Amino acid sequence: MKFDKEQLKLYAVTDRSWLEGESLCSQVEKALKGGATMIQIREKEMDEEGFYQEALQIQKLCREYQVPLIINDNVKLAARLQADGVHVGQDDMDVKEVRRELGDQAIIGVSAHTCQQALLAQEGGADYLGVGAVFPTGTKSDATDVGLEGLAHICGQVAIPVVAIGGIHKNNIKKLKGSKAAGIAVVSAIFAQKDVEQAARELRKEVERMLEEGTEQ
Repeated sequence: MKFDKEQLKLYAVTDRSWLEGESLCSQVEKALKGGATMIQIREKEMDEEGFYQEALQIQKLCREYQVPLIINDNVKLAARLQADGVHVGQDDMDVKEVRRELGDQAIIGVSAHTCQQALLAQEGGADYLGVGAVFPTGTKSDATDVGLEGLAHICGQVAIPVVAIGGIHKNNIKKLKGSKAAGIAVVSAIFAQKDVEQAARELRKEVERMLEEGTEQ
């Protein structure tokens, strides 16, 4: 699937913590119905074959909704699955190597916490950056605090789109206005909510408003 920065508006990152007997596939479909524009599967504990089988189901779903499926960290699995792309962190495979492995068509995202990291990722061939944590977050205990100023600074230094991540929820999205972020990446703001579809719908509405007001400045 061809990459477009519009796909970063509401970037939903999965987490099994809140399934409560429901399948991940079911939760992802609710997020898609609510307006998620990109799905990233993140599995830290699952074995490779289990991850692959789960990703196959979610890939089918994402194709129905014409939304890209991104695999977190696991480049080999992304290649085997022929996923739309992969997202890597600073401690994962170098972006140039990822590009060699997956080819020109793959969507490659890189987590960046500093301008130097952002510029290196851009130079290496990344399509977009995930920058955060913008706000305090309990989802990732090792998240580096970038803050709103850091987000805006990085956005101003790179030519590729940036998705803001970390502690974002429907009541603080408006604070991102003017940062030039292309969208938000969220975990608990969707998947920890009782009504996943409604949570996604509300977030999408707030993101659209923030982006619209940002362009009017």
